[in-house]
Amino acid sequence: MLTRRAFTASAVAFGLSACAKPPAAPTTRAATTPPKAPPLPPFYGAITDEPYPIPAIVDATLPPKHWRQTVPNPWPKEPSGTIIVDPDAGNLHVVQDSDIALRYGVSVGAEGFAWAGVARLQFCRDWPRWKVPAAMIARQPDLARFSVANGGMDPGPDNPMGARALYLFQDGVDTLYRIHGGAEARDIGRAVSSGCIRLLDQDVIDLHDRAIHGSKVIVLTSLAPQGLGTVF
Repeated sequence: MLTRRAFTASAVAFGLSACAKPPAAPTTRAATTPPKAPPLPPFYGAITDEPYPIPAIVDATLPPKHWRQTVPNPWPKEPSGTIIVDPDAGNLHVVQDSDIALRYGVSVGAEGFAWAGVARLQFCRDWPRWKVPAAMIARQPDLARFSVANGGMDPGPDNPMGARALYLFQDGVDTLYRIHGGAEARDIGRAVSSGCIRLLDQDVIDLHDRAIHGSKVIVLTSLAPQGLGTVF
């Protein structure tokens, strides 16, 4: 039998429960996990059969758009072996045939030192010496010890030319511009060098093995606005 006291107690309890606030909703959302970068192709692994060791490229440091890959040929009228550098895309293409080209990611000349034009691939070198041009020594006098007169810098891991170099000439005259290795993955697609075209050592070795001596090299003129710190 429900007594007055029991009724009153139950009514108070009901009133309290009816007026109680519902549990508060979470004030923060669960953290979302960013998409994981795809693993690099095996050919970006360490190379141990060269005169100097070449470390592996670290995953997620090189965007897929700058991986070495076969692509539709943007320049079908150019003969096989032609090398075309697009500084605004941060890519270098080697024409395979009218339909396909091989594409590499590159780092190109920073503002004020960029070069464009048509040249001839005169010759290539394995683990080249770095012979600093006089114009660069004028800007950085501490590099004088690596001048042409002093024999340049010995090849090796600290040499900015990297594992291979392709030498560009115009009308039989050295342009002093090179396509070479030694690039860092974080610099691929950026305008950071003093005019030369730099690739990862893994890529420049592959390019060197495919290069045809005497082939045409085209470096397109950059259309990027000046002074913006070009990053591709």
